[in-house]
Order: sequence, then structure tokens, then C-alpha cells
Amino acid sequence: MEIQQIRYFLAVCDHGTITHAAQRSYVSQPSLTQAIKKLEDEIGGVLFARTRSGCQLTPLGRMVEPNFRQIYKDLQATKAEAIRFTRLNTIPLRIGLMKTIGSQRLSPCLAGFQQDFPNIELELIVDSEVALLKQLDLELLDIVISAPIHTLAAPYQSKVLYEERYVVAFSATHRFNQLQKIDLKALQSEPYLDRLNCELREGLKEVCHNQDIDLYAAYRSNSEEWILRMVEEGIGVALMPEYTLPKEATNISYRYLVEPAISRQLYVIYMQQISVKSELQALISHLSLA
Repeated sequence: MEIQQIRYFLAVCDHGTITHAAQRSYVSQPSLTQAIKKLEDEIGGVLFARTRSGCQLTPLGRMVEPNFRQIYKDLQATKAEAIRFTRLNTIPLRIGLMKTIGSQRLSPCLAGFQQDFPNIELELIVDSEVALLKQLDLELLDIVISAPIHTLAAPYQSKVLYEERYVVAFSATHRFNQLQKIDLKALQSEPYLDRLNCELREGLKEVCHNQDIDLYAAYRSNSEEWILRMVEEGIGVALMPEYTLPKEATNISYRYLVEPAISRQLYVIYMQQISVKSELQALISHLSLA
């Protein structure tokens, strides 16, 4: 039994289809299918029931899944510790950042940390909150910085870093420059740029529905960079976290949203056993200065 076989098995469990599992594992579908088949031959039974909608675990598959997850998790932890040991004074710390978090507020904290700890390397992974928490569970990340809508339960621990208000972003030549404040109703007359990765997106829809406000989404994107570019070009206006806007942007203006005011809280999230890792405690202390 090979670790790759277990990894591919877990990928199918997590993504539901051979196609998606192969894409996320960066391997061809035939190679992944062959690895699963070899694993089934060694186990002595079928692990997945293939249907048109995807792959469902068989009773045998459900039985072995927890053990395979633990094996894979232990191996990843062992590899990480081996890397730290062999690199002696260089300790890489892996930080997961939710896609919608801008660098403006956090980058000075990370710079200060590396000045104080020059032998510690930082690795930044940008992804969705769901994907980052899975990596945290597998110990592929040391901490995650996110803005969860609901408080996370054990085994997670979390600490508030800062609160971030939402602003209406528009081009420097837009008529909104003449206004002192902007509410949701004012956005109805403007092409709206819909940020698909926004964690408050569904809540905003509910607010609009309750206030009988119709925001016409002229454009949609899951990329903050593209939303900002379209704002800059005057294609439309967007609701964005204030620190997502470039600090030195000259072609983009903004006003804080009022009626209703919207904000989010940024957290650093980690596993309970972090208390034994002094370098992570130091990193969290620096992030708390944001």
C-alpha cells in the first residue's frame, strides 16, 4: 500500500468525483483511477460506488476512511517535523490567508516578525476558508487568518486581530466623490460589481431583500484584483473590506457604507496544541498588533 493511493482515496472522498479529485491532486484521471483500483485490490473490496453524480463510499470505504485519514495526517506531521529538523535553524511557519483579506494591515506585522526572528521562514497560502481549515486539520498549516461568520468550536482556538469596516469603492472620477456618505439604496442606480468570494455575500442579499433594495450585478468575479481593476476603470462600484483597497491607490475612492454599516472581524485560528510551539506564539503576538 502506497501513501499516494491513500492520498488519492481521500481526494475522491473530499471532492466527490474522480474528475475533481484528479484536478485537485494534479494528476491524470487514469492514473488516479488506477491507484484507487490497486488500493481496492490490496484491501480486498470495492471502496467507492460509481454513479452518474459521482462516487459514494461503500460500507468498506466508510470503515477504512478514518484510519486512512489518520495515517495521512501522521505522515504529513512527520514530514513537517523532519523538514524542521534537517533545516536546523530555519523553521518554516505556514500561514493560511482567506482570499478576501488584503495585505495592507497584516504585512507590516509579518515584516516586524521576520526582523525579530530572521531564522524563521514564512509561507503564505491563499485559499478559501473551507480549504484552509481542512489544511489546518491535516497540520499542513500552522495558523489560518480568516473572518468566520460563526465562532469556531473545538478543536480550534481563535483570537480576534481587528475589525474591518466595509466601504463603497468607486473610480476617482465617479459622481459618488461628491457625497459624504453612501447607503445601500444609493447603489441601486449604479452597475454593481459582485465579489463572489465575499463571506458576507448571503447576509448582504438578505439585507437587500428586507429593505426592498435591488443591486444589479453588472459583473461578477471571484478575484479581488479583477474587481479592483473594474472599479478603477469606472465599470461599476463594489462593496469591499476597507483594507482590501490598495493603500496608495490614486484612481480609486471610497466611502464607508452607512445604513446599514457592515463590518467583519478578522481572527487568527489555530489548533489547541499550539501552546507548546513558542515560535507560533511569537507570530500570533506580532499579528495581534495589526
